[in-house]
Amino acid sequence: MSFIALVTLVVRDYDEAIAFYTDALGFELVEDTDRGDGSRWVVIRPSGTGHGTALLLARAKDEVQRASVGAQTGGRVGFFLHTDDFAADHARMAAAGVRFLEEPRHEPYGSVAVFEDLYGNRWDLLQPT
Repeated sequence: MSFIALVTLVVRDYDEAIAFYTDALGFELVEDTDRGDGSRWVVIRPSGTGHGTALLLARAKDEVQRASVGAQTGGRVGFFLHTDDFAADHARMAAAGVRFLEEPRHEPYGSVAVFEDLYGNRWDLLQPT
């Protein structure tokens, strides 16, 4: 096996999730296919990469899934978004309304700041050293 292709992220609504991840985070929409049963196959990934792990946005279908929206990692940082230009991406995301939970930190492993997506899932924006 060479890499993990997709990670599922349970969302409330396809269109609001697509808008947040593409507009606020700058991801690209890779695929949005109607599956014919009211569900869609929606894949996004950071723009310009053309490879690596992508996210499958899956709309919650029942109460159990709806309860997991925004809490898929138990309140811990569960997603790590690497950047080559921390300052520029942090400023762009903050201007787009992304909620950062802390000021940028400069650690031995790199520059980092924790932010939340529109559902409350925690992410690290990280520029490794």
